[in-house]
Amino acid sequence: MVKYRKKPVVIEAIEWDGTNWQDLHDWGCKSAQTQDDELWIPTLEGIMKASIGDWIIKGIKGEFYPCKPDIFKASYEIVTNDND
Repeated sequence: MVKYRKKPVVIEAIEWDGTNWQDLHDWGCKSAQTQDDELWIPTLEGIMKASIGDWIIKGIKGEFYPCKPDIFKASYEIVTNDND
């Protein structure tokens, strides 16, 4: 078995707070908000639900998908300059 390390990739993300639907729409994320402040996002794997506190990530090919806060915190850190 060969081991692999995930390549470092810089992504863009917005935390869904239940009120920032317009920010996501302006960013290019085509989604539908439900009455329960849930966000339904079309992804490459199908339609996925984002709850308040989830992060919406824009992937390297321009695709969008939700990420739970604990996974986001464990996987990503803020880029402090464009050379990182």
